[in-house]
Amino acid sequence: MSELGGSVIDTAAAYGDSEALIGQALESLGTRDKMFIATKLVGSESGGRSGMTGADSFARSLERLKTRRVDLLQVHNLNGVAVLIPLMQEWKKAGRIRYVGVTTSRVSQHAEMIDVMRNYPLDFIQVDYSIANREAAEAILPLALERKLAVLANLPFGRSSLFRQATDRELPSWTADLDVATWAQYFLKYVISHPAVTCAIPAQPR
Repeated sequence: MSELGGSVIDTAAAYGDSEALIGQALESLGTRDKMFIATKLVGSESGGRSGMTGADSFARSLERLKTRRVDLLQVHNLNGVAVLIPLMQEWKKAGRIRYVGVTTSRVSQHAEMIDVMRNYPLDFIQVDYSIANREAAEAILPLALERKLAVLANLPFGRSSLFRQATDRELPSWTADLDVATWAQYFLKYVISHPAVTCAIPAQPR
């Protein structure tokens, strides 16, 4: 990945063995310092149905990722913002994380995301955005620019729907002027061309 210019890894405590596999790979390759690692919390202060508090989730993530700190820690799908963000701010002050963020991959949560962006101290947001789903460009991305928040864009391929729509279609000839040779490049370049977007995440979040 790093040899091809990739530097951002976005995962989550809820993504099965993802954190553990990433931790093992980075340790064996010796490339931890070259990567920007972002992960997400599960649980709440009370533990909830999972029986795991936010602190438990974070400790497990650090263990799985084989690291003492992560670059970005995010509240997964805005679940537990009021409880988790104060904790994350404490961890940030202690040097255990560099940045604090929140995520969603659902248009239905955009209004809640805007409220959180206005009322909590954040460094990053993660939101669904693609040429097939431009809802975030209406209010979320402009607000991110206003508040100087970095943006990770998820679902840039529209849950693969864009590839289905592009089947058997040729790229327009003018895309060569944009250094675009595939539909994937076209869809990604559309997303990252927005001035608010910091990075696009091709994988499908859960």
